[in-house]
Amino acid sequence: MIANKKEFYGGLGMMAAFIVVLIIIFSPVFKGQNGLEYLDDLYNTISKGSAYYIPKIKEETDKFLGKTVSVTIHMTDEEQAQETALLFMKSGAMTTTSGTELKATGDLGKILENCLSDAENMYRNDGQAVSGKYGYDEKRVLFNWWKAAKEMDKDLKKQRKFPEAQMVATVGKKAVETSYNYYEVEPQKIGDRIGLVVFSLIFYVVYTMWYGFAIMFMFEGWGMKLEH
Repeated sequence: MIANKKEFYGGLGMMAAFIVVLIIIFSPVFKGQNGLEYLDDLYNTISKGSAYYIPKIKEETDKFLGKTVSVTIHMTDEEQAQETALLFMKSGAMTTTSGTELKATGDLGKILENCLSDAENMYRNDGQAVSGKYGYDEKRVLFNWWKAAKEMDKDLKKQRKFPEAQMVATVGKKAVETSYNYYEVEPQKIGDRIGLVVFSLIFYVVYTMWYGFAIMFMFEGWGMKLEH
C-alpha cells in the first residue's frame, strides 16, 4: 500500500525525468558525441594549456649537456628495439641492438633535447614533423621514447646515477607522457568556455541531488521512513 500517493508519485515523476535526461546524456546529440564524451573533450582542451611543462624541463635538461652516459635498456620486442635505436642515433648517440636489448652511449643532454623536441612537436599537434623524422608513426615514436625513458631510469639507478635518472624520469612523465595523451587535442582557455564549465558543474550537483530526492520521496511515499 502507498501511504502518501502525492509524495510517491512526485518522486516517481522525478525519477522518470532523471531517466529521460540520462538517455539524452548517453545519446550522440552533442555534435555527434554523447554528453560524457563531449564534456571529456571540453575538459581535455581546457586542461591541456595547464599541462605544458616542456620549456621549464628544457632548462633543467640543459644542465646535462656534455654529460656522457652509457645505458642498456630492454624493449618489448626486436622491432621496438630497432625503432628506438633510431631515436638515440638522431640524438647523436652510438647504439647497438641485440634482440630486444639496446645499448646506447651519448650525451645525455643531447638525448633529452631531442626527446623534448619530439614531445614539443606532438604537443603542438605537428605529428608529421615527428613521423617524417624517423619514418614511422608519430604516436609510436612517442611511445618508444616513453618506454626508453622508463628503462633508462632503471639502468641509471643501477649505476647509482640518481640525478640523471631523476631527470630522465621527469622528461618521460611530464613531457613525453603528457604530449602523447594530449596529441590532437586543441587547447582552449577556460575563460572562453566559462559559461559551459559553470553550467556542467552546477548540473552535476543538481542532477545527483535530483536522483537522491526522487528515491527519498518514493520510499517515504511508500511508507518507509528512517527512524533514529
